[in-house]
Amino acid sequence: MNTMTTTSTALSVDALSGEAGNHAVLPPLAYDGTVDLVEIAGMAFDSLLANKVRSLLTMLGVIIGVASVIALLALGNGASAAITGQVQSVGTNLLSIIPGRLSNQGPGATASAASLTVDDVSAIIGLNLPLNGVAPQFNTSGQIVAAAADKSAALMGTTAVALSLNNLTIKDGRFISEADVQDGAAVIVLGSKLAGALFGKGQAVAQTVRINDSTLRVIGVLEAKGGGGFGSIDDRAFIPISFAQQRFPGSRTPDGNHFVVSMITLGVTDSANIDGVQARIGALLRDRHRLKSDGSNDDFTVFNQASFLSILSTITGLLTSFLAAIAGISLLVGGIGIMNIMLVSVTERTREIGLRKAVGARPQDILLQFIVEAVVISLTGGVIGLLLGAAIALAVSISGLLQASIDTGSVILALSFSSAVGLFFGIYPARRASQLNPIDALRYE
Repeated sequence: MNTMTTTSTALSVDALSGEAGNHAVLPPLAYDGTVDLVEIAGMAFDSLLANKVRSLLTMLGVIIGVASVIALLALGNGASAAITGQVQSVGTNLLSIIPGRLSNQGPGATASAASLTVDDVSAIIGLNLPLNGVAPQFNTSGQIVAAAADKSAALMGTTAVALSLNNLTIKDGRFISEADVQDGAAVIVLGSKLAGALFGKGQAVAQTVRINDSTLRVIGVLEAKGGGGFGSIDDRAFIPISFAQQRFPGSRTPDGNHFVVSMITLGVTDSANIDGVQARIGALLRDRHRLKSDGSNDDFTVFNQASFLSILSTITGLLTSFLAAIAGISLLVGGIGIMNIMLVSVTERTREIGLRKAVGARPQDILLQFIVEAVVISLTGGVIGLLLGAAIALAVSISGLLQASIDTGSVILALSFSSAVGLFFGIYPARRASQLNPIDALRYE
């Protein structure tokens, strides 16, 4: 019996130390070094769907930030296009002279109403400069009353040449003639929207309207020019300047001897001559108004449409960029939220991380998994924010205030920035997860 026991024991020892013993420790699993990003992204989405409310709250900052950036850039593009369209619609070979100095006009300041007169207009015409025409304007406003409707509108007292200088087109009837200006005729030409507001789809030409105590006959309706909410021609009415100066207050100089004008528009024949014509007119007005020849105390401003367009484009561009930068702060706040939630996720999944390391996952595998999860959160929030921002831009366009436009650059910028936010704020939690000790992680409760 003792012999059999000894023999059995020896066989067991021999077996463990022999061929069987060679298989007591399993060889490591084969690993080719490749990483399946699709699988990791799928795991990231599964993690998001497992905590839907928390994931949505995590993405909220990114959603708001991207939506704000997209909407503001779209509105800025629309505003810039509207301004550019209005300026270009009347041509870039125009010079405009207005009373007062723009550089001296602070908040609430107004130009001197008496600094430009009809006599100044006559003097400019007398220079025989290379011009397509000179159109003085006397701007006012009034309540236009028709048979079935009334509307407050801007009124422009002007001459016949304003039609060509402002690139206007008559839809029905005719424009103001030189005979109307000479006679001070009580006639009016309506913008397309104004005509629709007063007469609907009915015929406006040959109808009469009342402004204050005066009755005027509608002689024409303009084609639509567009321009949204920036003082469109479509909402204005045109009357002979002589009639406006005779019937509306504020049309004379303080001494009562001269008629004033609100603006003088000039069309220069060749754009190459704009600077020379502008300088010559400035010298003439300084001489007539007895001002210093260096222009230091000018009581008028001469500017051309090209420079005006450049200034407006610069202003709208800076304003849009500033607002978009403010909206970008939401993306940073969203990134901090992503980092906080990822740190919580690392804590919650400590045992999972330990188990994965125990079966052969490398630190870089864990690092990559959590970075991908952070990027997936931010990119998903970016896509939702993009759709929300596009919806806001579409709503503004449908309302008619602006034609907001989303360009490819703003989309790429918003999504790239949101992804970068997720990557930047996901690195720390991911590194923390990858450096966990597998034994300690498996013991974590």
